[in-house]
Amino acid sequence: MAARSVRRATAAMLTGAFALGAAACTNPGPAGGTGGPKDSAVVGIAYEPETLSPLLGYGKDGNSKIFDGLLAFDADMKLRPALAAELPRISDGGLTYTYTLRDGVTFSDGVPFTAKDVVFTYRTILDPKTNNPSRTELDALKSVEAVGDDTVVFRLKYPYAPFAERTLHAIAPEHVAAKQDVNTGAFTTKPIGTGPYVLTGWSKGEKLTFKANPSYWNGAPAVKKFTMAIIKDDDVRATRLRAGDLDGAILPPNLAAGFSADKGKKMYAAKTYDYRTVTLPTHHPVTGDTAVRRALDIAVDRQAMVDKILEGAGKPAYGPVPTDSPWFARGTERRHDLAGAVKILDEAGWKPGPDGIRVKNGVRASFPLWYLSGDKLRQDHALAYASDAKKAGVEIKTQAGTWEVIEPRMKTDAVLAGGGSPGDPDFDQYLLLKSSLAGDGFNNMAWYDNKTVDKALDEGRRTDDPAKRKAAYDTVQRELAKNPGYTFLTHIDHLYVVNDSWTSDAKGAPLTTQVEPHDHGLAAGPWWNVEAWKPKSTGETKK
Repeated sequence: MAARSVRRATAAMLTGAFALGAAACTNPGPAGGTGGPKDSAVVGIAYEPETLSPLLGYGKDGNSKIFDGLLAFDADMKLRPALAAELPRISDGGLTYTYTLRDGVTFSDGVPFTAKDVVFTYRTILDPKTNNPSRTELDALKSVEAVGDDTVVFRLKYPYAPFAERTLHAIAPEHVAAKQDVNTGAFTTKPIGTGPYVLTGWSKGEKLTFKANPSYWNGAPAVKKFTMAIIKDDDVRATRLRAGDLDGAILPPNLAAGFSADKGKKMYAAKTYDYRTVTLPTHHPVTGDTAVRRALDIAVDRQAMVDKILEGAGKPAYGPVPTDSPWFARGTERRHDLAGAVKILDEAGWKPGPDGIRVKNGVRASFPLWYLSGDKLRQDHALAYASDAKKAGVEIKTQAGTWEVIEPRMKTDAVLAGGGSPGDPDFDQYLLLKSSLAGDGFNNMAWYDNKTVDKALDEGRRTDDPAKRKAAYDTVQRELAKNPGYTFLTHIDHLYVVNDSWTSDAKGAPLTTQVEPHDHGLAAGPWWNVEAWKPKSTGETKK
């Protein structure tokens, strides 16, 4: 799963909408939402990051707005140059990546960007003293060196097929961050980057405010000011969008549908790798039992969740890989089979008690399931899962809480969790399933321990042979079917409702979305390229 700093930033389905400055949260007035200036907009998000420092994990997948990486994704998720002038030159059998840097780039404080900043960023992340739980994502990196001011050379321990995608990582300024404590310094909340926007304020729990970077190397954005207002409740986001406080939002399907007749707004659906899953902790006497895990895996009615909870905006999930991905292992789909679940539990010695809840060796088949407060989608998934489990004789007690409440309980208590990362199967599966990462923040939340999976994850990571990689990740998915330490429920399409006031470029092209990860909202959605947006004229907006 995603690392701690990112997980809390986007633990629930995030929302987005743009408005002007401080007015966005408390008193939007005429400056916010639809009544605001054409060069300003509002973003509402459900949760904020713990840090804004790339050295601690922020911007690791690119698109952070304050920072740039060496590379970036375009609308079709193809790699393109960003701080690098071109795509890397790969040599030495896939062990050496050489990047030539773009000329004339400066940080927002005016200091030139050079190769030393890239070296500083990656070396600091790899330093064990740095509190970056995403460090294992750079396990393949042996060294990084600057050759003059404009060239960076990465050398790998082994051929790591998706390494270029790891260089989407945001780059920090050495001249600022190196002078502070990497874990607690001011840079963690007052960052300086090369990106299209500059942070102007962060009121914890309330809002983040930004202004356009006038010296941005790719041209100053037309959207000059925006605010990310922190709005945890789905219903409140929808209400504020309807009231004109917000310019757009990501909403659950049932709330997004309420805007279908609004001619001033457009709905956007983004395909995603975003899944909802139930962790089944190894250290609990019920959820750690393989028979219980297998029974729950087929007792759950995934299609009903897609139809009723997501209203069709998604698909059943049988693992972290979506069924329409080329990495999906065909044949690992599990059909809804309540009778089969009952048989598994009967044969394993879990016998129905007087109240219908099963018991084995004095242990009652009952466990808590936590979900994040205010997240309606997680709540609905949790309640549906508990209802399906009860039909098989397993009692699940759903409980809502904040991450501060949930995290200390994750070793023994089940959690309705989320995850998913497009691009490469290593990105999500390694952190989700590797046994050595159990208990490492929000990595391997279920404390899953499967030696065959561990071996396959290493094999998939340590080769660039496509056939060998496919075989490795097929093995992972088939093992998850045999011993599911998680019950995967659905893959969710993200639905956005946005005021029809902008185009995605100067030519008038409509807004677009990318294939999105679980961690979204801060820089995803139709505003993934907000720095390229142009305001529509009054006539265009009314069409």
